[in-house]
Amino acid sequence: MMTPIRILGIDPGLRRTGWGVIETLGNRLSFIASGTVTSDNRLELARRLVQLHDGLAEVVQRQAPMEAAVELTFVNKDAGATLKLGQARGVALLVPSLAGLQVAEYAPNLVKKTVVGTGHAEKEQIRAMVKVLMPKAVFNSDDAADALAIAICHAHHRKAPLGRLAQVGGV
Repeated sequence: MMTPIRILGIDPGLRRTGWGVIETLGNRLSFIASGTVTSDNRLELARRLVQLHDGLAEVVQRQAPMEAAVELTFVNKDAGATLKLGQARGVALLVPSLAGLQVAEYAPNLVKKTVVGTGHAEKEQIRAMVKVLMPKAVFNSDDAADALAIAICHAHHRKAPLGRLAQVGGV
């Protein structure tokens, strides 16, 4: 008998980190929960990273995922913003790893291609397709919808060896 696999998708960001939890059993996907962890932009960077860590750690404890997936960093023209996003991404990779989970990484274009069918989909298209794939899904932000899309992408690509998943590039 097959056991459902609970997957945590994380869309990292310093202001808002989206998270989404789904279960996959064969080809069936089920929505479990989603939300957004926020940091207070009035605090110094180190405190903001602690807020993200603590929020994600609570999600991992409460939702008990078996696997995790994080979106690869999108490179901005603003080097400072890219560096801060990279630090938030580090927290997004660290928290599930500390909980003993395997963590896969996916390029944004692959997530979009997997969920929408095109690697250059807009946010509205991602939200709409997440709702088509999981009609019971609810999300409080684009970040949470993106996190669900990342989890869906992982559900579709998870049969590949995890060492190779980190290298799965854009489309």
